[in-house]
Amino acid sequence: MRSFAGRDILSLKDFERNEFFRVFEAAEKLEPIARNRRNADLLKEKTLVTAFYQPSTRTRLAHEAAMLRLGGAVTGFADAKMTRAGDFYQESIKDTVKMLEFYGDAIVMRHFQKGAPHEAAKWSSVPVINGGDGWGEHPTQILTDLYTVLREKGRIDGLRWVAIGDMRMRTMHSLGHALTQFDCPITFVGPQEMAMPEEYKADFRDACLDFAEADHVADVIADADVILVEPVVQPDYTKARDEREGDVGETFEAYKITRELLTTKAKSDAILLHSLPRMDEIPADVDITRWSRYWQEAFNGVVMRMALLALVLGKME
Repeated sequence: MRSFAGRDILSLKDFERNEFFRVFEAAEKLEPIARNRRNADLLKEKTLVTAFYQPSTRTRLAHEAAMLRLGGAVTGFADAKMTRAGDFYQESIKDTVKMLEFYGDAIVMRHFQKGAPHEAAKWSSVPVINGGDGWGEHPTQILTDLYTVLREKGRIDGLRWVAIGDMRMRTMHSLGHALTQFDCPITFVGPQEMAMPEEYKADFRDACLDFAEADHVADVIADADVILVEPVVQPDYTKARDEREGDVGETFEAYKITRELLTTKAKSDAILLHSLPRMDEIPADVDITRWSRYWQEAFNGVVMRMALLALVLGKME
């Protein structure tokens, strides 16, 4: 197995099966630190640089919290408009990263341009972690989701997935790449105009992913062990910021997970994931049902980033 020390985390297409389990093992070892709300000193001599060209709550703060939980320091920016990368100069990724690499020991980047973290990694002497790149990928979120499934179900292989939402979204692409390494059939459910791009479906076929597509969640939810939801009411992820103007519309019934749907059609032991934020695709009354796991998923987001940082910074092997 390849060492994680000094490694970029850019795409789950790059991950081999045993590497997923190495990350999960590291997360399980570090989880008690976060669960007990304590800090350790594993990364006490390290600094994380956060470079966020798009808004973020969970991804940025989970990485920062993970670094602080392990005794490290954090610097960076949460709004590119406050930097030379986002003002008059529109500084290039290369020039920005060549500066940031001197300010810390790892960089986590979110960007509205697909492939921007890959470009950053070409010029950085320190590890770059992809915190979401436009309509590209979001590897740390799907590692979080897989870890949540493993902790909740005790396994990943043999579970059937249903993923509902906008299939152009980066989490869906990383999910497909990840599940190629497991025995997990998946059905993607979304509007035709938001279908999985052909480039990703070609990758999935090449990697022997067992996947199907459907138009209505009610037609496929009965077989699901894991239900992963993302909004179909979406901002434009090719923009640095896409602020809401007026009514943005409601989620159609075909892509909504209600308490009634879960009660009447879902398996009693299925688990429901959502990376958040949500619109109306999961009503609030679902939160306290036995199916919901998105708050546990949010906690695991910190644990997963703790594991990744410890691994890429060479403090765990």
